[in-house]
Amino acid sequence: MTKYLISFPSEAMVLTEEELPIVTATSHAVIEEAKAAGVYVFGGGIEENVDPVLVSADGSVSSEIYPGSTLNGGFLVLELPTREDAVEWAGKIAVACRCSQELREFGYDPAS
Repeated sequence: MTKYLISFPSEAMVLTEEELPIVTATSHAVIEEAKAAGVYVFGGGIEENVDPVLVSADGSVSSEIYPGSTLNGGFLVLELPTREDAVEWAGKIAVACRCSQELREFGYDPAS
């Protein structure tokens, strides 16, 4: 089966304070559904209060990340039999999070 990344940037999710707990509950319900279906691999939100760093091959750490590199918001990795299944799950997450989702396919890696 193929692994798919379903994600959205922070700025896509525009919610009021009253809506946030509802969206949190509905998105967690979809995640629980994915777990029950046996397709959940990993998911979460990027901690935006912690700055990213760039770690070099020699182990040195720099606060200068790749130019233009941004990663924020939330993501979900699911392992599914078809792209159509991935589109269906992305739609469920879009409804729960009240924002469109980006869908990407991971390349096959026999070691993972």
